[in-house]
Amino acid sequence: MTAGPVQAIAAVIPAAGVGKRMQAAVPKQYLMLNGKTILEHSVGRILCQPQISAVWLALDKADPYFAATAIAGSAIKRVAGGNERVHSVLNALEQIHPAVYPWVLVHDAARPLIRQHDISRLISRCLKAGQGGILACPVRDTMKRGKTTTAGNMVAATVTREQLWHALTPQLFPTRQLRQAITGALAAGETITDEASAMEWAGQPVLLMEGQADNIKITHPADLTLAAYFLAQQDLEQQHREQTGK
Repeated sequence: MTAGPVQAIAAVIPAAGVGKRMQAAVPKQYLMLNGKTILEHSVGRILCQPQISAVWLALDKADPYFAATAIAGSAIKRVAGGNERVHSVLNALEQIHPAVYPWVLVHDAARPLIRQHDISRLISRCLKAGQGGILACPVRDTMKRGKTTTAGNMVAATVTREQLWHALTPQLFPTRQLRQAITGALAAGETITDEASAMEWAGQPVLLMEGQADNIKITHPADLTLAAYFLAQQDLEQQHREQTGK
């Protein structure tokens, strides 16, 4: 991993969650996907990105699984995870010196299918603009706002899908601004679901860059089957490129 001294980029991967919705015996980031844990896939793709200079991985203090992974002996810097994802990210940010790493890229541990091309495009656009940004996918389905009644969940209204996006990761922001935004938002009692929401609260601009739809987050059991299919398709695409030189 290499990067220039002016635009050096650190990466943060929060991986301290337990993934209750997966209903698995281990946290979802340690479930197997084509012979490797989901975490190994996700971290490996960040480690392969030449513009990333260093990686911080936020793990639960009592994590008993990481030591058995193939990435345990790598140059990854470990940091204690927090109660929520945002606290894990902040714990890592507090160890990253913004003068050394002016930019920080945050990626979900449960997104093992991120493509190198999308990471490179996001970095290039953000550095060129001097603004942070995120990968996202336009909403394609009809959107409904729900309401809870005594009869159960009901439709309250149809929401126009124009200008609606599914937020993905990675998300890339200036290190100092992101740390200040998260700290301020938490102090104000705001709910921070991703890095962009903290920057929005702070009034900072956030670029939207369309990413690949197969960059899914593994949350439910069915997602693991879908991820295996997408991974196989990506492998076929890579084989085709190697054979044809395209």
